[in-house]
Amino acid sequence: MHISADHVFAALASPARRELLRLLLDEGTQPAGRLAERFEMSRPSVSEHLKVLKDAGLVAETRRGRERLYRLEAAPLMEIRDWLTPYERFWRDRPTSLLD
Repeated sequence: MHISADHVFAALASPARRELLRLLLDEGTQPAGRLAERFEMSRPSVSEHLKVLKDAGLVAETRRGRERLYRLEAAPLMEIRDWLTPYERFWRDRPTSLLD
């Protein structure tokens, strides 16, 4: 299943979802409960954020007994990187213009 860049950008729009991705990047595969402990929101809210990330292809879910484990799936970020690559020249050539 191909995930559109729009779905990935929409998933990345939330600071909570970006933090979930950072945790999975830095700390590896984790159960939903351990991830939820890191946030000041209900576990069902964290689960909803994880669902959005899963639907965007940014995380994968596996079950171990009653526990759901989540791991980072970085492939969709490659498409975003490819989209952003042409803008790197702009950033590199005009660093002071970004401060205006």
